[in-house]
Amino acid sequence: MTDTTPLLEMRDISKTFGSIRALQNVSLSAYGGEVHSLMGENGAGKSTLMKVLSGAHRPDPGGEVLVAGEPMPLGDPKLSKARGVAVIYQELALAPNLSVAQNVFLGAEPHSGGLLDRREMLARTRPILERLGVGFDAGTTVSRLSLGERQLVEIARAMSTDARIIVMDEPTTSLSERETEKLFDVIAGLKRDGIAVLYISHRMDEIYRLSDRCSVLRDGEYVGTLEKDEIEADRLVSMMVGRDLSSFYKKEHAPGGADREAILRVEGIGDGRKVKDCSFAVGRGEVLGIAGLVGSGRTELLRLIYGADTATSGQVWLDGEDVTPKSPGDALGHGIAYLTEDRKELGLFLDMTLADNISMAVAQDDARAGGMRNFRAAARRAKDAIGALGIRASSARTNAGALSGGNQQKVLLARLLEVRPRVLLLDEPTRGVDVGAKSEIYRLIDELAREGLAVVVVSSELPEIIGISDRCLVMREGRIAGEVVASPDQPIEQKAIMTLSTGAQPGKTKETQL
Repeated sequence: MTDTTPLLEMRDISKTFGSIRALQNVSLSAYGGEVHSLMGENGAGKSTLMKVLSGAHRPDPGGEVLVAGEPMPLGDPKLSKARGVAVIYQELALAPNLSVAQNVFLGAEPHSGGLLDRREMLARTRPILERLGVGFDAGTTVSRLSLGERQLVEIARAMSTDARIIVMDEPTTSLSERETEKLFDVIAGLKRDGIAVLYISHRMDEIYRLSDRCSVLRDGEYVGTLEKDEIEADRLVSMMVGRDLSSFYKKEHAPGGADREAILRVEGIGDGRKVKDCSFAVGRGEVLGIAGLVGSGRTELLRLIYGADTATSGQVWLDGEDVTPKSPGDALGHGIAYLTEDRKELGLFLDMTLADNISMAVAQDDARAGGMRNFRAAARRAKDAIGALGIRASSARTNAGALSGGNQQKVLLARLLEVRPRVLLLDEPTRGVDVGAKSEIYRLIDELAREGLAVVVVSSELPEIIGISDRCLVMREGRIAGEVVASPDQPIEQKAIMTLSTGAQPGKTKETQL
């Protein structure tokens, strides 16, 4: 770093969404001419903190942000931009049908005589592109550029505003190796120009290579900062996962393992894009966890097994029979059920009753002669589910949209159980539910395993994966990076999961790993 005083200081930043505390008294600084990396598990608060910096979120009272020693107004994106803050999100915000120059000056176009001055845009964009060393012209239509080149257009846009602080959120997720190298060269140039780069990434090799300092957030709180010569895999992973497991994880089913009779066997499945050559087996009465960072391919893997997306390779075997599904209907017909991670958009019919939601997958069983539904059967089914799963509703006629998140999730589980599955694929089964509902869902998963179902659980919460799983597969960049197994006297280790998730090699420092 080249400066002795921070270019950016964030002091005691807190942010609450309803009853959820996303950030709690977080302080962070960045110097001009340095790359300050930010790490943490999914949901640690990294993106929320950066949205406070960008003005997209207004923090709770009490905190402050200083740029070059001067307080910056908070909660106003225009004012943050005017003070030299630019954020490049993982999902690029470009207009593909416009030129590079038009995207660089989108929302801040120069005018002449009341008309858009395209010549001026081109003239002002070309020096920026030359500074970045790109191989495309300012007049090129963005849709013709590669993902890596589009990333550089976002950086050019930041530089056009004379940004002094540039945030990059997982910038290499969709880039090729060559494009990543080009991005790293550009970041080195930004450092030479005295710009402070805040770099969010889960990839340990990038953290080693780029960072002058690295800070870690955990559960919305600041854990600590490592200087360049202190950055090593063991220390970072320990800082990210150093928390106690909750006491309400109970596992009463017999532990699963490699010797368990396999119900589900997946061989070499992939979609040619986000999932690549994944193979694994799940035993009868086993709970198999699948962990991994955002974008690792966990959800996409379950959707391929369920037939919701089309697999370009591989097979799905059930009790020794090839049942590779062409559709979700195929999967359900063979006893494979899937709980989506997005219950409101893809799972529930919020304006329909519990009885209708629970009976949706077996509605044909209630059909009478002439196609009329047997509403009594549906009501009886819903009443039984309400009692068995502890769904808190006044009656089976209550609309699903009126329930809490935890009870909505139980309604979805009740629907899946009505098809009497042999394999249950659960994607983020406790997302957005309270602690009490989580405990009840864990109890249900354990009960289903005791009844002999094979249960596969994808979760972003490591304590959840550790608490309910017999084994854990870890995905990284679309592949199964490894397996972590529990033993009678040793639970699954969080550190082992994070090491596989990030690609870190235990015991290796930045110098030895590269």
